[in-house]
Amino acid sequence: MKRLLLAVSLLLVASTTAVPQSLPPVATFSIVAIDPQTGDLGVAVASRYFSVGSVVPWAMADVGAVATQADVNVGYGQQGIDLLRQGLTAQEVLKKLLAEDKFPGKDGRQVAIIDAKGNVAAYTGPNAPKWAGDRQGKTWSAQGNILVGPQVPENMGKAFEATQGELAEKLFAALKAGDTTGGDARGRQSASMLVVRKLGGRNTNNDRYIYINVDDNPDPFTELRRLLDLNLAYNYGGQTFKAIDAGNMEKVPITLTSSGRKKWTLTASSPWPRTRNSC
Repeated sequence: MKRLLLAVSLLLVASTTAVPQSLPPVATFSIVAIDPQTGDLGVAVASRYFSVGSVVPWAMADVGAVATQADVNVGYGQQGIDLLRQGLTAQEVLKKLLAEDKFPGKDGRQVAIIDAKGNVAAYTGPNAPKWAGDRQGKTWSAQGNILVGPQVPENMGKAFEATQGELAEKLFAALKAGDTTGGDARGRQSASMLVVRKLGGRNTNNDRYIYINVDDNPDPFTELRRLLDLNLAYNYGGQTFKAIDAGNMEKVPITLTSSGRKKWTLTASSPWPRTRNSC
């Protein structure tokens, strides 16, 4: 009898492992946007999904930004950027990506694109996990799937437009509004922000002005805020030292306010790392 039970158990295990297990879709809410004054482009995203920053956000300075999610085709990210570099508009890129997508699950995709001229395009497939949808403004697109409802991207857009300051602050405000509204119906796990600015990043020849990731955290928004404060502070410190080194004191950002949240006063004696080109 014991041998019979063992044999049945082994058969059940074998049958389970023999059937291909489909991966869950990348359920998320995100926003892509541009700052028309500075040209900064960015993506912010959050999800009940491990390391969402390794999948969804893509951007290149002076080119555009892409968020690819839901039944995600990760290739949309790099392909979208490459097509934007060729001079296609966001709408043309979206059309081409969908037309050339031969992988299964295309009707469950969700993607948003913004180009360096501020053109916005988005697609939510009819089979994207519900609730799924997108909303657009003049300089942004907010979208998500497995959400509590359309109020998530709608409130993200409202928060983005109501927030003062640079693009990173507006993106964070939008993401936080999405979470406060209910966000991903399954809960929280990871968040990411990518903002690109030509030569705006730390060190030499770096366009990634902001690139922060919270991969696995029950409260990713608090940690993302902490990382954003650090990233901005180091950016401001780098700008200060560059101006001081060039003897251009009028360009030293003596007082900088991050959307009223924190205030940095930077001088030549501020305690920022002097090894600015090392890591």
